[in-house]
Amino acid sequence: MLKRLEEVEKKYLDIEQSLSKPDISPKEIHKFSKELSDLEELVGIYRDYKKALEGIEENKPLLKDEELGELARAEQEGLEKERDNLENKLHLLLLPKDPNDSKNVFLEIRAGTGGDEAALFAANLFRMYSRYAEEKKWKVEVINLSETGIGGLKEVVVAIEGKKVYSRLKYESGVHRVQRVPTTETGGRIHTSTATVAVLAEPDDVEVEVDEKDLKVDTYRASGPGGQHVNKTDSAIRITHIPTGIVVQCQDERSQHKNRAHAMRMLKVKLYEIEEQKRLSEIADTRKSQVGTGERSEKIRTYNFKDGRITDHRIGLTLYKIEAILEGDLDEIVDSLTTYYQTESLKQAIYT
Repeated sequence: MLKRLEEVEKKYLDIEQSLSKPDISPKEIHKFSKELSDLEELVGIYRDYKKALEGIEENKPLLKDEELGELARAEQEGLEKERDNLENKLHLLLLPKDPNDSKNVFLEIRAGTGGDEAALFAANLFRMYSRYAEEKKWKVEVINLSETGIGGLKEVVVAIEGKKVYSRLKYESGVHRVQRVPTTETGGRIHTSTATVAVLAEPDDVEVEVDEKDLKVDTYRASGPGGQHVNKTDSAIRITHIPTGIVVQCQDERSQHKNRAHAMRMLKVKLYEIEEQKRLSEIADTRKSQVGTGERSEKIRTYNFKDGRITDHRIGLTLYKIEAILEGDLDEIVDSLTTYYQTESLKQAIYT
């Protein structure tokens, strides 16, 4: 491990040196800055780890000192604890990275079973993720939205851009279940409804090529909120990818050109997901279960309003703070999921 860390630190110093060259191009600045940012956390922890090791060695002679021995032993315990904590962090950071972790995402939320109540729950989830994105200073752009008449959402698709968006949201894919008394329920009976969430990494342009000959593009008049223009302009776009049968559509913008650009982004995301699923299918089933594939058919979480609790079924985590979580306070859930799957990956790395 130490040899690998030394190599990483050397690479970090080389990149710093490259960035300081006077003749560096803007493209190189972007490339090297990203590489530096990716290594920053690992190198910082490695340097702290080296300091802890040095402190342990420097403290050893004092352990036998009659006057300072007790104080030195207490300090040694602290240094050894710090060393062990840093070592655990380094092991996790050295695990193979998910190639999508630094990517932006398309977030899709769809009402599932439960009629109007499911649509209202989908709207709750959209608000939750929007608030979380706001707290993280991510940019959220609505790509497609289909509302119900009572404030619910049949479907919403948004693009989220920011630092490590996919790494924070990738475990949100799946079926979310709500248990609560609908406002229309006079008997006070608890209803169970669902909504599905899909988090799709947005590929770089170079990763997905689309042949225009494979596309069927239709224009139509947008419907829903948005003013009088929706009934007068054929601005909505529907694109069908003939080889795969994938259909994407966008009507949120007034401009047909913008809607087409958004729809093409969505199409590339869908095509990239197909390739990702092929890649994952080549991984052993045991491994796949440990890294968490976020299958959309999997019931991952229950939101119980009567008890004020949220339970994530994959890791057995229950939190009694449903209101705070639905207001975007997701870090405890996200951190717990990340730690769990990282630990499982580390076990797999050790025992295989």
